[in-house]
Amino acid sequence: MSKKESKLEELIKKLLGELGEDPERQGLQRTPARAARSLRFLTAGYSVDVDRIFSGALFSDTCEGMVVVKDIEYFSVCEHHLLPFFGKCHVGYIPRDKIVGLSKIARVVDAYARRLQVQERLTKQVAQAIQKHLDPIGVGVIVEARHLCMMMRGVEKRNSVATSTTMLGAFRDDPKTRSEFLHLVQSRLSE
Repeated sequence: MSKKESKLEELIKKLLGELGEDPERQGLQRTPARAARSLRFLTAGYSVDVDRIFSGALFSDTCEGMVVVKDIEYFSVCEHHLLPFFGKCHVGYIPRDKIVGLSKIARVVDAYARRLQVQERLTKQVAQAIQKHLDPIGVGVIVEARHLCMMMRGVEKRNSVATSTTMLGAFRDDPKTRSEFLHLVQSRLSE
């Protein structure tokens, strides 16, 4: 166990005590170690170099259509309440002269989702990363989420879904491009 893990486990053990629990009772004895591993996994995006995701996965190509990867499942942790939010991310771009391996788009979503986040920033970061590395004609990102901080506490709205968008280039400036993207995201061509 690293010194970092040990310190995190100690903090979690202290937190359990502050909540009124006995961290030494049988069911909680290994909780600090499990929770520390869980938190490290859920925030592993801090150690991901997004630039490296793109390296070796960019290809010169003149694709004239829109590339859309939709229904990318993700999980994140709300930085305000430290509760999960989760949902689907939809990413579209119009290549100028570069395309990227499609799995890299999902990896970019995970890299940013596995950090303490707010949905709006997650949406923007994914779009900006695609823009930076591909220099496309346009980028569109839509993130849908269910937030446990809204479902379990506060307003307790169990069926609410939040949607955020970032549109860059042609997706922002051209209503027809934006409309095509929205239509493709909403359609279920593969079903």
